[in-house]
Amino acid sequence: MKIANRLTVYRLTIIRLTIVVFGLLLIPATAVVTAAVKQRFADGPNQVFSGGPLESGTIYVGQEPDWSLVRDVQTIELQLLDPPRSRRIWTAEYDGKIYVWSGYMSTAVGRLWKHWPIQAERDGRAVIRINGIRYERQLVRIQSGDILDGITAAITSKYPSQTTRAAVESGGAWLFEAAPRN
Repeated sequence: MKIANRLTVYRLTIIRLTIVVFGLLLIPATAVVTAAVKQRFADGPNQVFSGGPLESGTIYVGQEPDWSLVRDVQTIELQLLDPPRSRRIWTAEYDGKIYVWSGYMSTAVGRLWKHWPIQAERDGRAVIRINGIRYERQLVRIQSGDILDGITAAITSKYPSQTTRAAVESGGAWLFEAAPRN
């Protein structure tokens, strides 16, 4: 009988301990989910979570900008019009044009995590915000061509990225020009 009572006490202790640990883990998980949902309604992304539409900032009107300004900018805010979500993303300038890209597109992680490139290929209308100025753009996917050598060189000279011409041509990385919207 004593052994049965000890086993019952042991089982109850394990159950109580499991409930306490689960409750303690639920607190930070709930905080993270709440922060992510709240950010979806904000004007743009923060450092961790994607955000809502880019609403503040002047909309640029005029001649095509001198995109060399992004050489000193680490990230820009990119919002697709459909769906209207924004994220922080790396960018590069090459030959007077601005480019964005997404790696890991041929991996399981990329397929689960990276939705914006597929959405951009379907409807490339976008807004980018740099230093408080919004630019209306059209994301145009580039999959091949000699221009990839120059663009990927600009990318790898600015970031610790493994983006290469071969990666773009094989579909491992998706590259987009942020072209003027007509």
